Amino acid sequence: MGSFTLKMRSQVWIMERKTNRKTIKLRTALVFCVTFVVAVIFVSILIQNQIKEEKLKAAYTAESTVNRIESQLDQYLVASDFLKNIVENGNTLDDQTYSSLCKLLQDDAHVVEAFELAKDGKVSQVYPLEENEEAIGLDMFTHPERKKEANLAKESGQYTIAGPFELVQGGTGALLFDPVYTKDSNGNKQFWGFSLLVLNWDKFVEKLNLDSLETAGYNYQIWKHNMSTDEDVAITQCSNVNLQFALEVACDVPNDTWYVEISPHNGWISSLILCGYFFFASALAALVSFGYWQFEQQRYKDRIYAHKIEKTAEKARLANEAKTRFLFNMSHDIRTPMNAIIGFSELLEEHLDEREKAANYIQKIRASSEFLLALINDMLEMARIESGKATLNPAPINCRKLMKSLEAVFEPATTKKQLEYSCALSINHDYIICDETKVREIILNILGNSVKYTPDGGKVSLTVTELPSAKKGYVSARIVIEDTGIGMSQEYLPHIFEEFTRERTSTESKVVGAGLGLPIVKALIELMEGTIQVESELGKGTRTTIELPFPIATEEQIASLQHQPAEAEKTAFISRRILLAEDNDLNAEIVITLLEEHGFQVERAEDGQICINMLKTKPADYYDLILMDVQMPNKNGYEASRIIREMTGPKSRIPIIAMTANAFDEDKKKAMGAGMNAHIAKPFDIQILLDTMEQLISKKV
Repeated sequence: MGSFTLKMRSQVWIMERKTNRKTIKLRTALVFCVTFVVAVIFVSILIQNQIKEEKLKAAYTAESTVNRIESQLDQYLVASDFLKNIVENGNTLDDQTYSSLCKLLQDDAHVVEAFELAKDGKVSQVYPLEENEEAIGLDMFTHPERKKEANLAKESGQYTIAGPFELVQGGTGALLFDPVYTKDSNGNKQFWGFSLLVLNWDKFVEKLNLDSLETAGYNYQIWKHNMSTDEDVAITQCSNVNLQFALEVACDVPNDTWYVEISPHNGWISSLILCGYFFFASALAALVSFGYWQFEQQRYKDRIYAHKIEKTAEKARLANEAKTRFLFNMSHDIRTPMNAIIGFSELLEEHLDEREKAANYIQKIRASSEFLLALINDMLEMARIESGKATLNPAPINCRKLMKSLEAVFEPATTKKQLEYSCALSINHDYIICDETKVREIILNILGNSVKYTPDGGKVSLTVTELPSAKKGYVSARIVIEDTGIGMSQEYLPHIFEEFTRERTSTESKVVGAGLGLPIVKALIELMEGTIQVESELGKGTRTTIELPFPIATEEQIASLQHQPAEAEKTAFISRRILLAEDNDLNAEIVITLLEEHGFQVERAEDGQICINMLKTKPADYYDLILMDVQMPNKNGYEASRIIREMTGPKSRIPIIAMTANAFDEDKKKAMGAGMNAHIAKPFDIQILLDTMEQLISKKV
């Protein structure tokens, strides 16, 4: 149960890790976006403040320009007012006097090109007259370009500026209309005419020093609304007019408004500064998001570390539970057959003279011993699998022979329990390559459970079906084992492959077992890259489906298997000398007794070195075979075998059988690597030992 829970937690944790990684990425992206937006807002405020400062500077510059325009106009009006006051005081100016006064009023730069008096709106006097004769008699109230400003000045009583436009006397200029009023005999004001100033426009603009705006980095334009054409016209402008997002300042002149537009050459904020601000926002967002990512990564690592610690603690807890469960199960399952062995041994001693009872006790002692051995073998097999030492030894086999041998194994049990047993094969290839021992172990375990847990009179079936494989030269074998046994509950099914777990104990089910069979089966199937699926229902039986991939045996392998020489007929063992290398007295006594009962002559060596010495001192053909234990003092069986194989003459070729408790595949390979001819595991089956000895001795002969 604990192992299943741990696996489920691990799967959940793996899913959480994947989700957490995605979440961290999404949150980091969100932090970047939010930080970038906040940074952009902050940068926008900075930009707006900078633009505001730039506009304040530009406004100050524009206001200075407006002040210069107003100041310059006021300067020229002083001269106009002087002449105007003379006329308004009732004085009459002859041409000579008028010229003298205007000459005195003339400015040094000659911005004012001409002084004019226009009685009733018609120009009557001009200074200087030279080059201005065309202006004499010009009626301001009827001239299309002057009449609106003239009427406006008359009606408002304020001076009015008109132009710039083409003057009748030539050139471009502007007119300053300064209305003149006199009093009649009754003291009432009446319109007399205008005191006019004709301004040279180019000189007027030059005096305004507008070029300083360009030098200061500004584009500019001064414009007004033309009263005559009702259009906006430029009064003056810079050479490169680019007034995008220009600042506009009004310049009030009497009866009119001029507008000064100004903007920096490179805009209110330069592209370089904008790029700098954008880079700042991006860098800040990247820095903050990277810091957040680092923080989340550290938290993530801390969680992983905490999970590892928790997992380690959980594994330790489960290991303790498994150890406790193992000790409990082993204590029960080992004591049960041991109790039977000890108990029946005592009964056997008391009833030696009663042949029937003695035979019964011996049979029960043998059965208990076999179960104890099977239990120990399962424990060792599981230990090897978990340590990763389990390996496959593939070889060509005949599938039909394998199934027939399995049927023979369970025939006594199925007959005794009156079980209906069936075996069906649907295969196209009789010969495959596999580890026959492990395949046999898998099927024996599953079939053994079916036979054990199926009540008398039930059914057990084995079906093998060949399926095509996607891998060339392979087949897939589907092995289905069904029974009508006691079945398993749905709650227990997820735990069937956990070590030392059983739904019912041996006491409850009356069936002995340690709960290691199915874990071993699953581990072996996974080693073969196969799959297993178990379906079961309590009280109705169990269906186990196994799929295993196998290479198909070649024609050469099949021919080799079919033409293996048959076992030689057993010869008499009389006078056959056996050299037994065994350090354990009890084991030696058992082997010597059994072999002598079958006609062998046995001599014993207590370790590997004595075995070598005894072989050396005897004639070449004195011993027919050596039974070699592996773990011995002074010199072990591997070392002794290598030394024997290095001898000269017939002694180097004497058959050697490893007879040892080291029963695993790697132990067999190690024995063969040391020069031994066969391997018999303790506790040994006497018939297997005799058959092996017979084969080796027959080959020697």
